[in-house]
Amino acid sequence: MQVGVLALQGDVREHIKALGECGVTSTAVKTKSEISAVDALVIPGGESTTISKLARSFGLIEVIREKIASGMPTFGTCAGMILLANKVEDGIVGQESFGGLDITVRRNAFGRQVDSFEIDLQFKGITDPKIHAVFIRAPWVETVASDVEVLASISDAAGKSHPVAVRQKNILATAFHPELTADNRVHKFFVENLCRESVK
Repeated sequence: MQVGVLALQGDVREHIKALGECGVTSTAVKTKSEISAVDALVIPGGESTTISKLARSFGLIEVIREKIASGMPTFGTCAGMILLANKVEDGIVGQESFGGLDITVRRNAFGRQVDSFEIDLQFKGITDPKIHAVFIRAPWVETVASDVEVLASISDAAGKSHPVAVRQKNILATAFHPELTADNRVHKFFVENLCRESVK
């Protein structure tokens, strides 16, 4: 299986390294032909509005939407989660997403860059120890459809719980950056539970 990492902005090299350590071939992709040739796609963290604008400029919005709708395994981290959500709160006027993930996500929900933090999370489907999660200007999930599986959650300052990792069919998304740690278990989860399931 060939996994593409969308190379418009963000932690592209870090995702490629993590996927390689999970035993899969991955490559940076940023053209229609490159995206059409891969079997799975990772949408990295970065700035969601910048990535969406670049994707529109390069004519990639429709091809990515079509690939996701056809069942291509897709993994989005931070900005990638925003770009996969069907509905975005606090987005800029006219902000586009690739969609496919039936959630409402709130952009920059945890605050500005200075409010970035790290925390250990229990991640459904991954055994102990907990996942060390890095949150940088991160979103959180406001609502999920009935067939969206919540894999990890975190409480806000008021004590309300918000999903920060979800899966729906062929799509996995996290509000945090698993590519920024040495722990590749979330990437392994994507490879084993979404990518390899799609070729059985």
